[in-house]
Amino acid sequence: MVKLNTIYTRGGDGGDSGLVDGSRLKKSDLRFDAIGDVDEANAAIGLAIAGLSATSPTRTLLQRIQNDLFDLGADLATPGDVEGSLRITAPATKRLETAIDTATGELGELTSFVLPGGTDGAARLHLARTTVRRAERTVVSLAEAQPLNPEVLKYLNRLSDLLFQLARVENDGGASDVLWQPGL
Repeated sequence: MVKLNTIYTRGGDGGDSGLVDGSRLKKSDLRFDAIGDVDEANAAIGLAIAGLSATSPTRTLLQRIQNDLFDLGADLATPGDVEGSLRITAPATKRLETAIDTATGELGELTSFVLPGGTDGAARLHLARTTVRRAERTVVSLAEAQPLNPEVLKYLNRLSDLLFQLARVENDGGASDVLWQPGL
């Protein structure tokens, strides 16, 4: 179990920070951009959870995803092989695919582009989706520069798809979706 008695360490006062393997990088490094964007996506999912009813099954799913994103952030913070390090795995991505299939089964046919909005819960899920997409783009840039666990990109790609479908479910199964209207 993690035990933090002091929140500040002063270790990053010079503009650098440590990784799991003990190495240090400038906080402006692309790796920290990726870690930060994933953290922001996790916070956006927390905001989405706060807008859902206490009995919503989506809440439980999103709480599991928040834990996955913590593991994914730790994965990004661990360059190379470090024994016992947290990694995002294929079964986590498979759970997202199963959840996407379940959500899709609750929805009617999509006949137009969907604009972010509708109910409060759906709007929050759309915000989380776009935040995950930004994190994905940053991680792609990092993956172009350094080797990464390939499951990280797969997970983020599926997660944004899932959040889109969950937003539609939250919009009364798509009935309250805000649809794009050309020329409006």
